Amino acid sequence: MRIVVGIGNPGEEYARTRHNVGYDVVDILAARHGASCAKHKFHALVGECEIDGQTTLLLKPVTYVNESGLAVREAVDWFKMTVDQVMVVCDDVNLPLGKLRIRPKGSSGGHKGLKSLEAHLGTSDFARLRIGIGASASPDLVNHVLSRFGKDEQPVMDEAKALAADAVELWMQKGLDACMSKFNVSPEAPKSDKSDKKEDSIEQSRQV
Repeated sequence: MRIVVGIGNPGEEYARTRHNVGYDVVDILAARHGASCAKHKFHALVGECEIDGQTTLLLKPVTYVNESGLAVREAVDWFKMTVDQVMVVCDDVNLPLGKLRIRPKGSSGGHKGLKSLEAHLGTSDFARLRIGIGASASPDLVNHVLSRFGKDEQPVMDEAKALAADAVELWMQKGLDACMSKFNVSPEAPKSDKSDKKEDSIEQSRQV
């Protein structure tokens, strides 16, 4: 069994915002595999399907971004799973628009949803797929992540979210190494912990 977590904020006012790309990817997977994230459980909207013959829990926490980890902790405990069975999909303001970055573990990069997962799971050793939402043109990062994509940006993001769903499916089929090899933004080595800590300092007020 696997769990795919899409980080985002619940409610129509946040639908289709930059901050909710994780939700959108989970919805794409649900549509592809005949599921619907309509059931309320684990402080989340959940759906269940099979991907590559594996039972997959699609999970959209409804605790708002800052407490996303609560839902994941409850689901992991309920199914007696380990964190290597979890993939988290979220936005990343540091990546260029539409670019993907997949890592097996690492820093939260200032993303408060990832920080919450680290706190509730007691580790940062879980896979995460980040989707670039583009940098903010102003210092107001909160309004940026809660804004919707512009007309010119939308086709780029539609393709990126579909590719992110493809990446999750490949993770299910062939594992994380194959997934990273095919979908990461570049073949360069991952940034050092020092670089990640720099991201943390840049983004302290980034997410809501």
